[in-house]
Amino acid sequence: MVAIIVGVDLVFFRDHPWERLIVNIGIVLVFAALYLRFFKLP
Repeated sequence: MVAIIVGVDLVFFRDHPWERLIVNIGIVLVFAALYLRFFKLP
């Protein structure tokens, strides 16, 4: 997950701090949703 966030930061949002923050939060939320959907204990 960290590699994806850092890669997206470096490629797309190098000079855009607010957009970078928003995208980072979005990526973390997507990973959290996928985790809760597929790996949550029954």
